[in-house]
Amino acid sequence: MLNVFSDKLLVVTVATKETDGFTRFMKSAKHFNYSVKVLGRGEKWQGGDYMSAPGGGQKVRLLKAALDKMKDEDRIILFIDSYDVVFASGPKELLKKFQQAGHKVVFSSESLIWPDRHLQDKHPHVKEGNRFLGSGGFIGYVPNIREMVSDWTGEDDESDQLFFTKIYIDPAKRKSINITIDSKCRLFQNLNGALDEVVLKFEDGRVRARNVLYDTLSVVIHGNGPTKINYLGNYIPNTWTFETGCTVCHEDLRSLTAIKSEYPLVVIGIFIQQPTPFVTVFFERLLKLQYPKNRLKLFIYNKVKLMQTIVFWCWCMNTSLSSFSDMCRKDEDCDYFFSLDIEVVLKNENTLKILIEQNLPVIAPMITRAGRLWSNFWGALSADGYYARSEDYVDIVQGRREGVWNIPYVSSVYLVKASLLRSELSDFELFNSNNLDPDMAFCHNVRSKVSRRRQGIFMYVTNMQSFGRILSTENYQTNHLHNDLWQIFENPVDWEERYIHENYTRIMKDKLIETPCPDVYWFPIFTDVACNHLVEEMENFGQWSGGGNKDTRIQGGYENVPTIDIHMNQVNYEKEWQKFLLEYIAPVTEKMFPGYYTRFDLAFVVRYKPDEQPALRPHHDASTFTINIALNQVGLDFQGGGCRFLRYDCSITSPRKGWALMHPGRLTHYHEGLRVTEGVRYIAVSFVDP
Repeated sequence: MLNVFSDKLLVVTVATKETDGFTRFMKSAKHFNYSVKVLGRGEKWQGGDYMSAPGGGQKVRLLKAALDKMKDEDRIILFIDSYDVVFASGPKELLKKFQQAGHKVVFSSESLIWPDRHLQDKHPHVKEGNRFLGSGGFIGYVPNIREMVSDWTGEDDESDQLFFTKIYIDPAKRKSINITIDSKCRLFQNLNGALDEVVLKFEDGRVRARNVLYDTLSVVIHGNGPTKINYLGNYIPNTWTFETGCTVCHEDLRSLTAIKSEYPLVVIGIFIQQPTPFVTVFFERLLKLQYPKNRLKLFIYNKVKLMQTIVFWCWCMNTSLSSFSDMCRKDEDCDYFFSLDIEVVLKNENTLKILIEQNLPVIAPMITRAGRLWSNFWGALSADGYYARSEDYVDIVQGRREGVWNIPYVSSVYLVKASLLRSELSDFELFNSNNLDPDMAFCHNVRSKVSRRRQGIFMYVTNMQSFGRILSTENYQTNHLHNDLWQIFENPVDWEERYIHENYTRIMKDKLIETPCPDVYWFPIFTDVACNHLVEEMENFGQWSGGGNKDTRIQGGYENVPTIDIHMNQVNYEKEWQKFLLEYIAPVTEKMFPGYYTRFDLAFVVRYKPDEQPALRPHHDASTFTINIALNQVGLDFQGGGCRFLRYDCSITSPRKGWALMHPGRLTHYHEGLRVTEGVRYIAVSFVDP
């Protein structure tokens, strides 16, 4: 048997630069008390670009030189990559499995052959598992590894994979050095070609990567596939567990409360690339950000002509997207670049502070779309670099797992350190690509182009707080004056926040429904903005009825009690108004008038003017009950007005803007519209029938 001891093991890796991936690797090594020797620090990487062509010869050269200096012939070397590797277990398990392999050198294995497919038939067959050698990780004794690399005379950019493969497929060398491969992934798990084989296994406060094909738990996880190592690294070895939650989310923070001088300067780039609802609200929220305004610089990229009347300042309207990050890059005072799309509803006023304090290179606040699983991040990538759903995506989006997550794609809103823009991300065309949209181009460039050795800069998303949501813009129509009024279906949450009175949700609980006259109920329903928009929309349409009895808009063509009005269907607002009535009026009517099924009939806006139609004669409404919403304010917009119920000799002479009167229409509540003596009065009327 092999006599192995943990103090004989040395992990050797090559890292010419301390990237985010290297930091992650070293943290996992420290967690399990591995001794690590790093080769190549400070050297320029000349080992080629793995993403487009074979390379890695520089690693073999550095290893060969290091082995020549090692005198302990009993030492065991674990030679692995570091930028895309994490440890899932400690030296004891690694050495035990190495001993059980029964060879002096054990390589990781892969199901795919690379870089020379013509060598496939020369690989020895295995009883079970992967057949092909992977050069990203191997373990063995110093003399055997020294013999293996002794013939290396190649250039730094030549293929280490091909070099070791040719040794392995040579029967004589394979026997002399005593090489085998870890075909069932007991020591090493390469992710290339194995994305669907590997799942997380949670056990006793730690997390492992389980190969479901061979039912093995690997010690070393090597992310030589698209991005699954980042997903696994969010958990392995104990970064996040069900028992503890996130164990690293509060490490290496940058405290803003400890800053005695000025806050970091943030350049905010706002992107308007399509017609978007609630733009005014967006800027109102932006002003509420809890961050010193003198430490913010604002730039707006606007491709939408319609928005020019709404956006109060538009800088560089026709410039490229990359120009905004370049503004921060060239401004020596800029500390962060905050990219923010106009469709983002940023509800958390402390968002900027929270992101800055996380002290990460690129970080996004998680935002979602109301009622859907859509979010502004991807949990994984497919083999061709597009969207793939990670195993934990739904749990993260729905908040069942909270943390700071390393992910391959973010969009819509994210914070970037300016120091990165001036160094690793110095490429001016950061947002540009021949076949990718700007967000995908940015993420691709951050993941790939910034480093010739993969896994350059990590991007993160945090869901440790609630930050907001994103608007739906797909069906946003722009053919009205106030297009946001029509958003009750597409963006119901934002529509409610904009147009429904802030006290509406309290009217039942806090008994805010008043009874100014018998069986007449009065309650808040609309905001001032809703009232203003509805009035302005009707005046913009302008086709008020003449106030005569003949009315072709209604069934029968005759109106017994005519008013100067515009019907909701004339402005194509009938469906939206029906939705409003069902969502917000029906719960009240069914409470006040139990037993009636709420079915809405006619809806219209009435205008009263002293020189046009100042009042309305006594009448019954053609309804079981009526909803009457005051759209402007007595004493400010008009004088006089109101409603008198004759049977009870009860008048409401001070209607409140945005409040609804609800009263029976037929039989008992014979009523009249009181005279308007000055100004213009507007009301929105709906007839309700059982």
